[in-house]
Amino acid sequence: GHGVVPSTVCSVGELLDMGYVVAGDTLTSTVKVENTSTLTLPFSVQLESLSPTRDRDRQKIPSFLTSSVQRTEIVGTQNYNGFSVFSVSPIAGRIEAGKSQDFVVTFSPDHESLYYSDRLKVLLFGKQTAHEIHLKGAARDHPMFVEGGVPLDVPVESLAVISPVASQKRADLVGVCLGPQETVRSLLLLLEYVEGSAEPARAELTVGAMQSPLLAAKKAVEFSLDSAPELRRAGFALDGPKGALERGQLKRIGVSWVPPADLQTSDPPLVSALLTVKGDITESYRVLFMARVVSAS
Repeated sequence: GHGVVPSTVCSVGELLDMGYVVAGDTLTSTVKVENTSTLTLPFSVQLESLSPTRDRDRQKIPSFLTSSVQRTEIVGTQNYNGFSVFSVSPIAGRIEAGKSQDFVVTFSPDHESLYYSDRLKVLLFGKQTAHEIHLKGAARDHPMFVEGGVPLDVPVESLAVISPVASQKRADLVGVCLGPQETVRSLLLLLEYVEGSAEPARAELTVGAMQSPLLAAKKAVEFSLDSAPELRRAGFALDGPKGALERGQLKRIGVSWVPPADLQTSDPPLVSALLTVKGDITESYRVLFMARVVSAS
């Protein structure tokens, strides 16, 4: 007889990022797996969130009590309605030699969260792992989003349902402090300048406008990052701090930093500026600019 090693090629790498979608909407993506061996391969598909050992595996220290470096959770935010955030079809079958199989991955979040994630495994012969793909996605209640920088929040949310009374009190408090329909989030941009380099340190923020049949209004999304004098004095420069986006567009705000001549290395600059994004509501982001000089070695 002849021993044959089963081999397959996947159209995506270790990560499939579904991007942003409006909460309640559905997004699909196709993953193609090609059978490059000379024998027929029976396959099955598993999602980590549906693993029978998941409850046992979760009997550990909660991830929000550990540092971001130590966090190893694979399954992120789950739907409130009990249905899977991610689903895949087909879940089993056979791939003929030299043929390929399309897997349709569906992302269906039912509420706003930036931390939907799961892991997809393609198994051969019911036990041999051919491919592992990390699935991730984000959902928002409104058609705009901002991403970039160092996360300042905890990527684990409580499943506790806030009562309408508490929610209204919180909304009233926000209204008193910020005005109607306005919330504030924080973003940290860390820029590291290599000592003696001719190139400035660089970072960027991405502002996006989503397109969805659930959104009736076609109003453009506008954004503006306040270029305060403190930024310029600290050596920061902005590229494209203002603009407008149509649905489905992305725009990037570039940030560069060169240490000023009077910089005290023991006291690295930390300056904040306000990023305002206007769509169906107005959102404000407090952007913290932190910079430091690092050695070339």
